[in-house]
Amino acid sequence: MAFHLSTQLAFNESSVQWLGLSCTSNIAHLQFNELLKQLHWLAIEWRIRFKLATLTFKALHIGRPPYLSDLLHYHEPMRSLRSSSSHQLSVPRQNLSFGSRAFRFSAPRVWNPLPVSIRESHSLPTFRRNLKTFYFQSAYPTSAAHLA
Repeated sequence: MAFHLSTQLAFNESSVQWLGLSCTSNIAHLQFNELLKQLHWLAIEWRIRFKLATLTFKALHIGRPPYLSDLLHYHEPMRSLRSSSSHQLSVPRQNLSFGSRAFRFSAPRVWNPLPVSIRESHSLPTFRRNLKTFYFQSAYPTSAAHLA
């Protein structure tokens, strides 16, 4: 989490510089999350999830890159359940907390909570568009009413 925080702080500073804002600017008094929301940018934590979900989609639907698609397996329950058709990935067991950052462990944790309608997208552009909308509404819950 410390990595995400320091990366987010660096992202915040570079974004303010890129936008040409100064400390006396009218926008400087806004919280940075509000600025990210206005620019329709995702915070670092959500950007990481977005990239991981996109890589997972490519690995499952396109088979590329093959070294990642070989690490993913669909969950197959022992008996027939309604959830068996929901395209969830099996989450392998891990012994160390450091190993939880590996793709084979983190991809299912990001993929499985996604709505089925997003996981079953037919093309990469559709998947990315729906995923960004879903993550944006999750990251900034109050903005969901503004989008409708």
